[in-house]
Amino acid sequence: MTADGRSSSKPTIVLIHGLWLTPRSWEGWIDRYQKAGYNVLAPSWPGLEGEVEAIRKNPSPLKGLKLKTVVDHYERIIRKLESPPILIGHSFGGLIVQMLVDRGLGAAGVVIDSAQSAGVPVLPLSTIWATITVLGNPFTFNGTTSLSPIKFNYAFTNELNAVESKKVYDRYQIPGSNRILWGGALSLLNPKASSKVNYANNNRAPLLFIAGGNDHLVPPAINKANMRKYLKNSPAITDYREFPNRTHHTVGQKGWEEVADFALNWANENARGQVSLADVKAAFAPNTTYTSSTSPELRA
Repeated sequence: MTADGRSSSKPTIVLIHGLWLTPRSWEGWIDRYQKAGYNVLAPSWPGLEGEVEAIRKNPSPLKGLKLKTVVDHYERIIRKLESPPILIGHSFGGLIVQMLVDRGLGAAGVVIDSAQSAGVPVLPLSTIWATITVLGNPFTFNGTTSLSPIKFNYAFTNELNAVESKKVYDRYQIPGSNRILWGGALSLLNPKASSKVNYANNNRAPLLFIAGGNDHLVPPAINKANMRKYLKNSPAITDYREFPNRTHHTVGQKGWEEVADFALNWANENARGQVSLADVKAAFAPNTTYTSSTSPELRA
């Protein structure tokens, strides 16, 4: 069912948020996709069903939270759907999508500024600086940590000045699960870590990596290295698109509609057993074009 109670023949879209955020971060995308006639689900991580303000006051559900617990939570939601949905994840939500696709779920997966899966040993200096508040103190392992407004501005919203960034911070930022962030860091050299996927899985759904050219938290180098793991091991569809000047705030950054439309167009074109690309293009404004100063896609 759509938000207004009408049935829809179009595929369901499941949006998965990342660390330090809630489903509120998808509010523009939810509205845009629903207006285009899609059934859109944006479930929270387990225990984070409340609003941003309430979670800030009581972040206890995040303490000791394991990545597997989060992925299992989404798997249960997805398996209840009548047909395989399009999965779109941002940041650690992108990693969750990778793991769900590896489990055989979804008709297509789109990962935006995705945290890398296990065994991708790339850690740029900007990523270290963005996460040093947590990773610089091993005693934080089972706790929760909020980014400061300054650190949030550097990690997420580096396209904005401090004043404008603080507005984004106040609306969206929540404490993050330190255990999940530590798990990501410790998986870089461990292909059997909790974030492992089978890069040689030929039966998985098509997968698209979207990177932001100006992302400090998950720079393109991480996305490219992660994508190449799939390309080297499987003929299953794996694509890459880099948007210049996009930051880790790309799902809310000015011009996010271009990213949202590209993601959905690609998903419908490549998804298994879904509606045609013509149908999805008809849902949006005609003659939409996408431009990039870099080569947009790498295809297996």
